[in-house]
Amino acid sequence: MPDYRFPALDPHQSRTRSYTDWEMALADAIEAAFGRGHHELPALVAALNASRVRPRQGGEWTEANFTALMRELGE
Repeated sequence: MPDYRFPALDPHQSRTRSYTDWEMALADAIEAAFGRGHHELPALVAALNASRVRPRQGGEWTEANFTALMRELGE
């Protein structure tokens, strides 16, 4: 009998494309920040600035560019 996969359990069911290397690095940096207890936006932004992952346009992370990016990636 073949293995049955319930479709609702697929974490990538709504993904329309593969993630870029930069997106994967950002996800890893966010996960690491959460793992260190940085759950509030200012602490998360500070943790991202302490990481090697920079915004696409370069520079530093800010609350504004981070939330704008999350909005963009969530569309």
